[in-house]
Amino acid sequence: MDKVKFMENYNIYTKDILKSKTTFKSIDEIMDHLKQKTEEHMAGEFIAVFDHYKHTKSLPNGEIAEDILDAKNFIFCFGVMIPNPNAVALRPRAIGVTEFADKFVLNFMEAPMENANKSMIQFIESVENK
Repeated sequence: MDKVKFMENYNIYTKDILKSKTTFKSIDEIMDHLKQKTEEHMAGEFIAVFDHYKHTKSLPNGEIAEDILDAKNFIFCFGVMIPNPNAVALRPRAIGVTEFADKFVLNFMEAPMENANKSMIQFIESVENK
């Protein structure tokens, strides 16, 4: 799992998973897997899957890189407390999954809770065959 700076401000955790290194054949299969992992997590709550590719393609000026075949966001929450209104702004969380001909790219923006980051890393790493 790599940690990179995106647009100079955002810490992103990202992992490329070759299709030859996973049993998953589609983004939808990965979404189902992430949903199962979230439901198994003591504080996890599945919210939705957002079809980012379909949405962007439907826009008059939407741009999608030629080599991207599909892109969806898995939206969920790990919130275990609301100590003040600012905590609400940090939720929900999302894991992006982008499909290319030879790989899937899974990524998320760093959360302020280290336990949330660790769980999301585990979710993503569970997609790859070991």
